[in-house]
Amino acid sequence: MTGTPAPVARPGLTRRRALTTALAAGATVLGTGALSGCDSASAADESAVRLWDLFSGADGALLNDMVRAARPGMPGTRIQRTVLEWGTPYYTKLAMASAGGRGPDVAVAHMSRLAGYAPTGLVDPWDLDLLADFGVRREDFADAVWSRTQYEGRTYAVPLDTHPFIVFFHPEPVRKAGLLTKDGTLDVDAFSSPDRFLAAGKELARASGKQGIAFGYVTDTAQGWRLFYGLYRQTGGAFTLPPGGPAEVDVDRMAEVIAFMAKVVDGRVNPKRLDYNAGLAAFTNRQTAMTLSGEWELGTYRAADKNVGAAPFPTVFGTPAVYADSHAFVLPHRDHPEAAHRRRAHRAVATLLKAGQIWATAGHIPAYEPVTRTTEYAGLLPQAHYKTAADHVVLDPAVWFAGAGSDFQNAMSQVLQQALLDGLAPDRAARAMVRRLNTFLAKPSPA
Repeated sequence: MTGTPAPVARPGLTRRRALTTALAAGATVLGTGALSGCDSASAADESAVRLWDLFSGADGALLNDMVRAARPGMPGTRIQRTVLEWGTPYYTKLAMASAGGRGPDVAVAHMSRLAGYAPTGLVDPWDLDLLADFGVRREDFADAVWSRTQYEGRTYAVPLDTHPFIVFFHPEPVRKAGLLTKDGTLDVDAFSSPDRFLAAGKELARASGKQGIAFGYVTDTAQGWRLFYGLYRQTGGAFTLPPGGPAEVDVDRMAEVIAFMAKVVDGRVNPKRLDYNAGLAAFTNRQTAMTLSGEWELGTYRAADKNVGAAPFPTVFGTPAVYADSHAFVLPHRDHPEAAHRRRAHRAVATLLKAGQIWATAGHIPAYEPVTRTTEYAGLLPQAHYKTAADHVVLDPAVWFAGAGSDFQNAMSQVLQQALLDGLAPDRAARAMVRRLNTFLAKPSPA
């Protein structure tokens, strides 16, 4: 591509609108000083593709490894990372910087947040022809993930990974309980209905001599919602949230799922009052044989049990569905993007995707499927045993107020805790969730 691209149209984006978008999602506003001068020293460096991301710790180190591995594939271009605080502060800063045209060249965002950014013009669409020039095509991604990149027929995100909510297990007690197949993978058929799932929990408790399945959810802002929404979508129930409301949901199916969740954590076979960290400890200390958790905890579990196993979340209610989110690359808005520099940004992202085997070591499922089709990935265990989860992922509803770190997830989890911990009847909990949904829907969208 040559020349200067036409200005990118957007719906009257202003600083006020960007702030409204961020605040509506439950953000804590950062001072304007936090925006001034970000990466200013490199602004004139045409070879630098400035990347904002929220990866610290082990994930941050892996992304550095990916950047190093990508260098030979993008001569004349270097990636300059800026790591910001995870959660609402990150999304506030990204919104404000995009509104003022002072954002980075590329940013990492949760796909579940895209509905609050694409319609408001905070991010620009990707050029699929340009990505294809660098070997990355639409058909390289699972439909379940790619479908969430779209807004009004254009692509506003390029997925880096899928990070699903799955099950981890210690192989010894699971084998003793008769729940492993001959090839050492989990016998998911033994968990394929509510009654079978609960019965499997009893078998796991007997085999471990302690308890069966751990789930940490108390006072957590997302865990209850993650488990609920995946199971609800397994019932075939829809979650249609039209602007202004009311929510179009199946209250009976919601109550059915909540009743099942309460049985999973009834304190008999499986522990009841676990917060997130206690859930981690119950499994790593082998107080339980299995845990319901995000794949992002693989490193923690493998440190405690080098042979730890994992599997996609079982289909308990008939329809395959696995709750997940996805880290994705987005293009913060520019009124007049410079063609050559946008080309460098596309090339940098394409090259990073091809280094996805490095990212997979953390447990994340690379969204770029040519990576997961390699023999190298097939030998990566237990990751290869749950990669099929990417084919059936369900993300948060595509509405502006939902997504990672949102008040919406917290509000839903609060009601679910009342049902699981305090004994709120499942039908009453379902109706309470609907009331909260309608409260969110009654708020005007920033778009």
